[in-house]
Amino acid sequence: MSTAQATRAVTLERRTDIDLESYRRVAREGAGIVIGEAAAERMRSARESFLALVESDPDAFIYGVTTSSGDGASTLLDPDQRRNLARMLGRSGASFGEPLPERVVRGIVLTRLTGMVEGNSGVRPELARAVAAMLDGGALPTVPSQGNGGSGEVLPLGHLFGGLSSRVVEDSREAMSLINGSPCASALVADATLSGRNRLALAERVCALTAEVIRTPDEQHSPLLETLWDEQHEVAALRSLRELLAGGAGERRHFQAPVSFRILPRVLGRLRRATAEAERAATSSLAAVSDNPVYVPPCEGYPLGATLSNGSYHNAQAPPAMDGLSAAWADICQLLERQTERLLTDPTVFGEGHVPVKILYMVQTWWAEEARAAAQPTLIPLGGYGQNDTCAPSFFAWRRQEQVGRCLDAAMAIVAAIASQALADANREPPPALAGLLTDVRARFPVVTESHPLGEEAGRLAAWFTERALA
Repeated sequence: MSTAQATRAVTLERRTDIDLESYRRVAREGAGIVIGEAAAERMRSARESFLALVESDPDAFIYGVTTSSGDGASTLLDPDQRRNLARMLGRSGASFGEPLPERVVRGIVLTRLTGMVEGNSGVRPELARAVAAMLDGGALPTVPSQGNGGSGEVLPLGHLFGGLSSRVVEDSREAMSLINGSPCASALVADATLSGRNRLALAERVCALTAEVIRTPDEQHSPLLETLWDEQHEVAALRSLRELLAGGAGERRHFQAPVSFRILPRVLGRLRRATAEAERAATSSLAAVSDNPVYVPPCEGYPLGATLSNGSYHNAQAPPAMDGLSAAWADICQLLERQTERLLTDPTVFGEGHVPVKILYMVQTWWAEEARAAAQPTLIPLGGYGQNDTCAPSFFAWRRQEQVGRCLDAAMAIVAAIASQALADANREPPPALAGLLTDVRARFPVVTESHPLGEEAGRLAAWFTERALA
């Protein structure tokens, strides 16, 4: 680990140390991981008691330890077969397709440690430290985001940990601890949540900018509405819009704004609600042990602990949380498409003359429709043979939210460029809270003074919105 990594490293003592803040530091800021001494001691003790439990009853059926994996769970293995199983389990990386971004792969390395640090994986601290060391600066394995159609995550985890498994694991329990469970789902929903936080902040500012351009009346964001609506996220959106618009145009509309502007607080409230649900699901998933079987260290009634075969490798809260983000983002895309049309045609915005950015409406139509098409619900997919498998759906949901999120980035770029042009043509300044956004927009999409192709500037601005979402 480099000196810089060590300085900002995340120390893990308990699984609750793996939260959205530590995830952000490791996955997006490049921090390393240190296994704390208290965690190492718990793992050491749990490993000893786990081995004693296995030795206490050689005929016990312990999935992936005394039995084979998958549909071989009903067959006890002899010692040679157990050794072969340990080697076989590290070779499950059969999927292929578009790779996951490095930020997500780093996140999976972190979330793989959730089950280890309190002894629930029954592995040595040396294995946990070897997992953590994967983030010490070397190249990470490529992990496909496609083709991962198993009931759990053995395919992507085989890509990520196959090499480590062949070098470090001591037995099939340790090999199984690397490839079974749902650490990918935890990382995927955490990644979507961090992007969701950033896109929420961007979307509220962009929508406030369009509201300023069309001079929405103050009554649309009145504090009196807060007690009438009585919904925390919509109230928060109302307050946010008021703060962002403070100090804007002194003379507002004397009649109600178009629908796509009037319903902004409620649609942004829905976005806030979806983001909050994603944060809840991510926080829960990051701290949840997902091993199968899971080892419970010695406790009352179980002097050697207990192994529990279970379905925790199926994360049922991550996909709907990511779907919620996708749907809310797609709704914002539809709203921005409607706003784009109104900004370009309302005579109070550009007047009756030539509008140099008018062609961008055609581009906006594309992004709104792509978002609509991509924002489909993720259901439990059909599975394979042997164990009556069903396919884990998290990768499908994550890929959809990635696609819809980039549509939203493009939609925000287009409407922000149009709003920027409208303010410049009218020689108007934005509200103080939006001045920074307008500066950033114009640095990438300058005010148009003569006709020319606008695709390069629009693409550059859309890329900036994506960079901010992934920051």
